[in-house]
Amino acid sequence: MSRNANLWRTSTFRLAAAYLLVFVLSVGAILAYIYWNTAVLLERQTDETIRAEIRGLNEQYRFGSITALANVVEQRSVRNSERGIYSIFDQQGRRLAGNLQGVPSGVTGTSGWLEFPYEVFNGNSIKQHSGRAFFTRLRGGYLLVVGRDVEERRQFATLIRQSTFIAIGMALVFGLGGGLLMSRNFLRRIDVISDTSKAIMAGGLSERMPVRGTNDEIDRLSGNLNNMLDQIERLMTGMREVSDNVAHDLKTPLTRLKARVEAALRQDTKASYKEALVETIEEADQLLATFNALLSIARTEAGQTSEQMEPLDVSEVAEEMAELYQPLVEDAGGTFEFSGTPDLKVTASRQLLAQAISNLIDNALKYAPPQEGENRALEIALLVQRVKDKIEVTVADNGPGIPETEREHVLQRFVRLDTSRSQPGSGLGLSLVAGVARLHGGALVFRDGKVGFEACLELPAAA
Repeated sequence: MSRNANLWRTSTFRLAAAYLLVFVLSVGAILAYIYWNTAVLLERQTDETIRAEIRGLNEQYRFGSITALANVVEQRSVRNSERGIYSIFDQQGRRLAGNLQGVPSGVTGTSGWLEFPYEVFNGNSIKQHSGRAFFTRLRGGYLLVVGRDVEERRQFATLIRQSTFIAIGMALVFGLGGGLLMSRNFLRRIDVISDTSKAIMAGGLSERMPVRGTNDEIDRLSGNLNNMLDQIERLMTGMREVSDNVAHDLKTPLTRLKARVEAALRQDTKASYKEALVETIEEADQLLATFNALLSIARTEAGQTSEQMEPLDVSEVAEEMAELYQPLVEDAGGTFEFSGTPDLKVTASRQLLAQAISNLIDNALKYAPPQEGENRALEIALLVQRVKDKIEVTVADNGPGIPETEREHVLQRFVRLDTSRSQPGSGLGLSLVAGVARLHGGALVFRDGKVGFEACLELPAAA
């Protein structure tokens, strides 16, 4: 019962009812216009014909006698017995000639129009017809009546009126039926979405809105909701992973902090206290850096830094980063090359863009140096170029890179390929770069280079 009640309140049914009302009014107006113009045209043609005949008969009587006029009237009434009305009466109302049995009712005055019923003999039967005629008093007191049988015209008008009402009725019936059918179908799809939403709210995060593949507005809505649910599920999964990783990655430094403090207390010397405090500050700095990185990623994914967007030259920002890191790479015994096309504009946050480029170079500087026994020197290159409608910021190195099977995995938080945790870091650098790329409508792409590995930050070029 409630579903049927909801059916009448759906926007689809209301829209269908509104269109139905407009359609019915339009059909009624068109048919009424056709009826009115047809009736007026037929009446005008009939009246013009009657006027012409009246003028002709008047002229014949003026130049002839009543006997000659009666003969003409008799001939016309016989010749046009089915459609024509011709009669002439004397001063006492007796018929002298014609096909009317008596003076029609409504004859008053010297001339005028009248519509009246009259009898028509059809074989052995008598039928009632309607006639329209013009009457005039002739010289000598004679009455001349000339008209036409309008029964067919009246039947045609009645047929038009009935057709109008039937058409409006059929439009209402089919329109309401179609509106109910569309509303029921629409409501059924909405109910499915509602039921799925309830299942998701009950904890079934794997449930998704049904998509028929028709690409209509309901399909587009379902697709967007599914994308939103995918994003929510990814975030929920990420939250669980973050919780696990935070517990794992922070447990070790906190344990070290506690152990150092306890050791210093046991030694109970000024030197041990100082050493413990210095190492505690270093561990605290690492913890603060981890939490700051988490905060930056959260703000980036929430879009809270989008108000800092401005048009800027990517090559200029990349060149600043190159000047900052070149001495560090050379101190590590490697070479650093920068190549950038000037005036490559993007709409971005300068701080986040610089942080993303810095993280990519840090990653290369951390994992690309040669391992013990390798006969090679560290090589890092920073390249900024335009490819079609994108600006690519590529950091290339000659290190082992990231295995293809792990390239999606390393974008998650706290994921480190160095499972031994021998290298400093929190596993948040690439996650932050990926978040910056998404915020700017771009992407972080990993690929094999000519001599090593390439991490490419793709950003849409400014118009």
